[in-house]
Amino acid sequence: MSLATADLPADPQALRAFALACQAELATATSELRAAQLAIQLRALEIEKLKFQIAKLRRMQFGRSSERIARQIEQLELQLEELETGAAQEEAAAGAEDRPISAVERAKPKRRPLPDHLPRQEIVLEPENDGACTCPACGAGMGKLGEDVTEVLDYVPGHFRVLRHVRPKYACTACDAITQAPAAAMPTPRGRATPATLAHVLVSKYCDHLPLYRQSEIYARDGLDLDRSTLCDWVGQAAWLLDPIVVGIRRHVFAAEKIHGDDTPVPVLSPGLGRTKTGRLWVYVRDDRPFCGSDPPAAAFFYSADRGGAHPAAHLARFTGFLQADAYAGFEALYDRARTMPGQITEVACWAHCRRKFFDVWEATKSPVAKTALDRIAALYAIEVKAQFAPAAERVAHRTATAPLLASFFEWSDTTVTKLSAKSALAEAFRYALKRREALSRFLADGRLEADNNIAENALRGIALGRKNYLFAGADTGGERAAALYTIVQTAKLNGVNPQAYLKDTLGRIADGHPISRIDELMPWRLPPINLRPEAA
Repeated sequence: MSLATADLPADPQALRAFALACQAELATATSELRAAQLAIQLRALEIEKLKFQIAKLRRMQFGRSSERIARQIEQLELQLEELETGAAQEEAAAGAEDRPISAVERAKPKRRPLPDHLPRQEIVLEPENDGACTCPACGAGMGKLGEDVTEVLDYVPGHFRVLRHVRPKYACTACDAITQAPAAAMPTPRGRATPATLAHVLVSKYCDHLPLYRQSEIYARDGLDLDRSTLCDWVGQAAWLLDPIVVGIRRHVFAAEKIHGDDTPVPVLSPGLGRTKTGRLWVYVRDDRPFCGSDPPAAAFFYSADRGGAHPAAHLARFTGFLQADAYAGFEALYDRARTMPGQITEVACWAHCRRKFFDVWEATKSPVAKTALDRIAALYAIEVKAQFAPAAERVAHRTATAPLLASFFEWSDTTVTKLSAKSALAEAFRYALKRREALSRFLADGRLEADNNIAENALRGIALGRKNYLFAGADTGGERAAALYTIVQTAKLNGVNPQAYLKDTLGRIADGHPISRIDELMPWRLPPINLRPEAA
């Protein structure tokens, strides 16, 4: 038993002995702690040493030319992946419109039987007429004629399984009529992927950022041979099926009175050149939760091949209200007071961007003036913490204390910037804030507005992580498809919904013939929570 929990003795001599024992126990514990810390440090050094040795051996084994070849293979894999997925999406759209798919049929891998080692669950689909005991034509008894079996690949969290859809055939003993249950509905035509499997592949690609060729390699390790082109077909067809939901989410976002906007670069492979260009992913977020708004949050993503101002102008062509964003010139062009169709867009600037400029100067130079600016901005945020997730009127009441701090900041900035070199980064930081004084102050009087644009920046964080895995998009069409599916995944997350469970549920409803006229019922915020829990194994 530790002396720390022992009762204190009453006798002075015993108490002295107890204290000495406590000191000895503390010294032993301290020595053990130092030894453990030293062991951790040595282990960390050994790990780094091994990583260096492995990297060195790999370079020695394969050489620089092989490294370049491996990267070129990755580039070609992604390019082929995007092309095949896009072709599948176009074929799904063409098939739905009953028009010819292509003059030349794409070469597809031969359909292989599903592996025998996967667990199987048999689902017997009996005809509706009471187990097919009586003939629906004449009412006489029926005998079993045979059965059709269709095997489809299903996914439950952690593993795949095979569902065997068994459809017995029954023949009437009197009139020879044959009856059989219809085949189970699948999201894709002639598909062998259940909604759960499609959801898993989509989330792995657009939420966990695993390209399809890497998914194919992962499944192969478990004995499941899913060719990359098969996965491309599934993704392309699923993307086409989900497109009306993407349109509905975007419509919901731009119906808001206030949205947040931002963009991020995404490398895109240039066809035929073997190198990448820089495309852009744009996001617009509707999120009224910080001021206790009742409308559900949502995020709309778009892709463009460049950062031209025409792209946000097209995205926001029907929007009117407050736009909180950075100082990108393409956004500034939308704040023209003469804009009457459909109405004016009002700029709300971002204090996080403003603070970042001062922070960069402070980090580089340890300027006391930059530190003072950071401290003043921190005082604004200390009040904003109290205003978070409160009704709009209460937020405005909290911000009455912010108004004098804001006025003092701008007055101090006006005086300070004149004492600085006009070409310095610190002077540029002050000019950035002073030029946007009005837009940086708008949040004071309107409780619906935020002090910064972090809501949009948070929506782009997953894409920043994905760039480390993806390296680049395979083509512009791949960027557009990614924007559409990011729209669904991020909106599900904003509503506290598991994206995989949502996609499984939604693709299942679409397979069962959910009418397009009731697409609003499939929005991520509309489905009952009980339908959004991942199915147990």
